[in-house]
Amino acid sequence: MKVNGDLAVFNIHAKQALTENGWQSDVQISVSDDGRITAVGPQTSQASHTLDLVLPAPTNLHSHAFQRAMSGLTEGRGPDPKDSFWTWRKLMYRFLDQLTPDQVEAIASLVFMEMLEAGYGSVVEFHYLHHDVGGQTYENLAEMSERIVAAADQTGIGLTLLPVLYQFGGCDRRPLAGGQKRFSNDPEQYLRLHEAASAAVGQGPDDFNIGVAPHSLRAVDTDGMASVIGLGDGPIHMHLAEQVAEVEEVLHHRGARPTEWLLDNYDVNKDWCLIHCTQMNSDETRNLAKTGAVAGLCPITESNLGDGIFNGTDFLSSGGTVGFGSDSNVHISLFDELRVLEYSQRLRDRSRAALATREKSTGRVLFEQATLGGRQAAGRECGVVRAGAFADLIGINTLNHRLMGRRKDVALDTMIFGGHGQTSITDVWSAGRHVVRNSKHTVREKITNSYVEALEALQGDL
Repeated sequence: MKVNGDLAVFNIHAKQALTENGWQSDVQISVSDDGRITAVGPQTSQASHTLDLVLPAPTNLHSHAFQRAMSGLTEGRGPDPKDSFWTWRKLMYRFLDQLTPDQVEAIASLVFMEMLEAGYGSVVEFHYLHHDVGGQTYENLAEMSERIVAAADQTGIGLTLLPVLYQFGGCDRRPLAGGQKRFSNDPEQYLRLHEAASAAVGQGPDDFNIGVAPHSLRAVDTDGMASVIGLGDGPIHMHLAEQVAEVEEVLHHRGARPTEWLLDNYDVNKDWCLIHCTQMNSDETRNLAKTGAVAGLCPITESNLGDGIFNGTDFLSSGGTVGFGSDSNVHISLFDELRVLEYSQRLRDRSRAALATREKSTGRVLFEQATLGGRQAAGRECGVVRAGAFADLIGINTLNHRLMGRRKDVALDTMIFGGHGQTSITDVWSAGRHVVRNSKHTVREKITNSYVEALEALQGDL
């Protein structure tokens, strides 16, 4: 590891902490040299760190790291009088024609650093940029996967890598074209790529793992789905029902809406994470909730792309679980993702405290969903303050003009809805690696300099 030279047994004294048993005061959190929490209880030993408030660090369950470098480049009005997700894709594919492996690693390192500073302890990287420009495979089939692993290793973030199978340009099985060619694999080549990517992940820390990702019902056929789903026992992620045009295309070619078709044809269960799901009707919402699968939401990106509004009130009231990701990484902010979801429900229904319960505030519900859904989607024992879990932890300073010493649910609500939650983060640990100190990543300057060099080389072509 590049950032864990001090990984050792240590104790944290939390004046208040959100644990698996709810809020506790004056808690000792003990961490072993394997990066796991060994005990949570009364303060009995000298503390290495004393913090006002400790939260479990959630998983960012959906990221396309390379897209971070496009932030701000797609906000002008294009020639199409009705700009949409599909016009955004055109620039993304042009952008893809420039990227080198070194640039991808530099961009991913900055993204993962920003995630840690925002309070995420780990990331699920939905990784589909596999090949060279034009679709030519690298001599090392897993070259790009290895760059993602290297970026996670440099920053110290926990990683679940999802190599993506992407076969076609649509349900009509049209060939991939332009920038899409860099994504392309048939099932046989994908199996070889996944094996090589697994080897790369195996060289990382013990908390790194791997899953699979059939890209979407538009991009993968039934044979491809079968080959991917049967591979290993890790998490299964897939884009589902994001855009109206996608729903119409799947309905036309498969005779059913995407969520309906998937639930009718596959044993969707707790191993699955379906991303976006912003175009579901009421029956689909309730039926997906019953499966135990996570709905992976990316409210900032979904807002930026005009995807639509996830039916969060019905999904959660039906027993569903959600988690949060930053997807295109146009803006990386854990607390903002939570707030945008809640505000979307309020705007749609003209309500307030849409996702709160009688027992828990809106912020508490949102944050606990983020930790629960992220843990399940990553296939990683994290996002909870309890013995045996990885020590993914956020340290918060509450003694400032933002939080004014607030406690428990009120402190969470203030961080989420006050708009400045991240400014109170002082420390972040990922599997015991102390990666953020004094509100900054430990190797911020090096990572930022590499990113600037990469962007300067790209900028002229964009």
